[in-house]
Amino acid sequence: MTEQLVMQIVRDAFYYILLIVGPLLLASLIVGLLISIFQAATSISEQTLTFVPKLIVVLLLVVLLLPYLITTLKTFTIQMFTMIQTM
Repeated sequence: MTEQLVMQIVRDAFYYILLIVGPLLLASLIVGLLISIFQAATSISEQTLTFVPKLIVVLLLVVLLLPYLITTLKTFTIQMFTMIQTM
C-alpha cells in the first residue's frame, strides 16, 4: 500500500463524509440561525428553544434523503471493497 493510495482513500472518505453530513449540518445551521433571529427580535432568551426544531428538521431530512445517503454510502463501500481485491 503506497502513500498515494492512503492519501486517496482518506481524501475519498472525507469527500463522502461531506456528501452525507453536509446537507444535515447546513439545514441545522439555517434553522438555528432563523430561531436565533426570532429570539433576538422577541427578546426570548431560552437556550433550549433551538434544540427541538433542529432535531425535528434533521430527522425529517434524514428520512427524506435516506435513499441518497444509502446510495452514496454504498458507492463508497463498493469502491473500498474493489480496492481490497486489487491489492
